[in-house]
Amino acid sequence: MRALFNTFIASDSEAPTHAHTRQPEAKYRAVFISDLHLGTAGCQAEVLLDFLKVCSCHHLYLVGDIIDGWQLKRRWFWPESHNVVIQKLLRQARKGCKITFIPGNHDEFARQFLGHQFGGIEVAAEAVHTTAQGKRLWVIHGDQFDGVIQCAKWLAYLGDNLYEFTLRLNRHLTHWRARMGLPYWSLSAYLKFKVKKAVMYVNDFEEAVARAAQRAGHDGVVCGHIHRAEIRDINGVLYCNDGDWVESCSALVEHHDGRLEIVHWVTGASHKHAKLKLLPTGVIHEPFF
Repeated sequence: MRALFNTFIASDSEAPTHAHTRQPEAKYRAVFISDLHLGTAGCQAEVLLDFLKVCSCHHLYLVGDIIDGWQLKRRWFWPESHNVVIQKLLRQARKGCKITFIPGNHDEFARQFLGHQFGGIEVAAEAVHTTAQGKRLWVIHGDQFDGVIQCAKWLAYLGDNLYEFTLRLNRHLTHWRARMGLPYWSLSAYLKFKVKKAVMYVNDFEEAVARAAQRAGHDGVVCGHIHRAEIRDINGVLYCNDGDWVESCSALVEHHDGRLEIVHWVTGASHKHAKLKLLPTGVIHEPFF
């Protein structure tokens, strides 16, 4: 994992000085993405690259599980498209985009670099983002609120293996459905959110994160971890989850006026699609004001 993280270190000499870098007009004020799981076959790297090419921003938050160290320790998988994602992120940093990387449980190896900058990308345990409307959002991955991760990590590893199996099965199912002319459908997402205990786990997680944000004096929280994109009010706290790039291919974006939206991206989406049009084939937006 250290050798892979050296990809960032090698580019550190090219890091920009943001105070002297003029950034071109960006589509969004801020973008939050997490759970890319680079290093796994389930990562939708091509779709992510399509999104990054179109959706520029002034501040990009990488909210954990960017590189899947758990899977890479078991089986090495690193295609060229995953290299291109890293290169694209470094290129954005060089062009003046401020990028903050908050490691998650799958890329916890990066937590030894907290407080450092590599290739213009800052590594931090957490962050506070202030929107254009003045809302203070606590930005964390969220694994610290997962009881399984904290108390029974062996069970988390087992669940991760089972999840990877369902993703492999889902790829075969997707191929079959495409041949039959049927739309994309996620088996793993169906199993996760139709099982009663899984739904209870998600609700408990969201409420625990929101309570912690409230106790810390924040207006809201942005997290990842559970692969469920959502924006909702939880007892007066704005809860935002930016989803993932394995199943939903989603991101949380902040417009220049402070509005927050969940964006679901589909590969091949054009610049026209990115303007909130053509919901079946382009970008699906869920606005929150």
